[in-house]
Amino acid sequence: MAYAKHFLSKNKPEINLKTIAAFIKQALLEDIGSKDITTQLCIEKNKKIQAKIIAKENFILCGVLIAEKVFKTVDPSLKFKTIIKEGARVKNKQTIAVISGSARSILTAERVSLNLLSLLSGIATKTHKFVRKIHPFKTKITDTRKTLPSLRQVQKYAVRIGGGYNHRMCLDEMILIKDNHIKAADRCIGLLKIPKKEKIEIEVQNLNEFKKALQLKPAIIMLDNMKISDIKKAMAIPHQLTKLEASGGICLKNIKKYAATGVDIISVGELTDSVTSVDISLDVHSLCKDLS
Repeated sequence: MAYAKHFLSKNKPEINLKTIAAFIKQALLEDIGSKDITTQLCIEKNKKIQAKIIAKENFILCGVLIAEKVFKTVDPSLKFKTIIKEGARVKNKQTIAVISGSARSILTAERVSLNLLSLLSGIATKTHKFVRKIHPFKTKITDTRKTLPSLRQVQKYAVRIGGGYNHRMCLDEMILIKDNHIKAADRCIGLLKIPKKEKIEIEVQNLNEFKKALQLKPAIIMLDNMKISDIKKAMAIPHQLTKLEASGGICLKNIKKYAATGVDIISVGELTDSVTSVDISLDVHSLCKDLS
């Protein structure tokens, strides 16, 4: 596979909705089961309504296209009108989208749609805060593989919407030799036979390891949990075409200090593994006549 087709590629926030169709169907199956017995009991079959998706706080919007896909998967006849575009700033009480059609279908799709919209907007909002925090430095903020099972593609999409970049999407995209690989292999990195076509990233935890890793001329060296003072020393050592990535213990409070060292990349697991979903609700806006 081509080296890191996602990693540090141009930040394109698009997502292929066809590739997540199966995931959405599985999420709906998990939520609905065999049928939505409450909605079927309370709502007449031909009842038509209009509902609004409304923000309950300020945030960066992410997932409105996915939310629409959820509603249309439940019922292709539903009309979904987007009011606020993907990636835009949303203010409290603003209407994000309006859905019209079968009441049963709208209420059945509500929870999965809002869950995804709330989570992804939370990720995009947090990422945006990190990106703004390091301005005007050119360091790229990337995510990690610390994502929820089955949600990696959409979580990493949210990082891009927030202005960040994706680290490798999966293990077959690039070679990243970490400390546990070296311990488990019980041999020196220099003895490994790296395929010529593969570029690699090597994790180091001190300056001695950094100097040894440089001899292999890797594409990237990850400076893991290293002090800022040591990162500055590493930056001062000629590393030619090797990019340097800082990782470990980096948060909003200290990220600007890391960016100021001049590192090319800062990877932050917090973007996807410690996220608070934003508050979004679906409110029935008006009851319409029964479908004829």
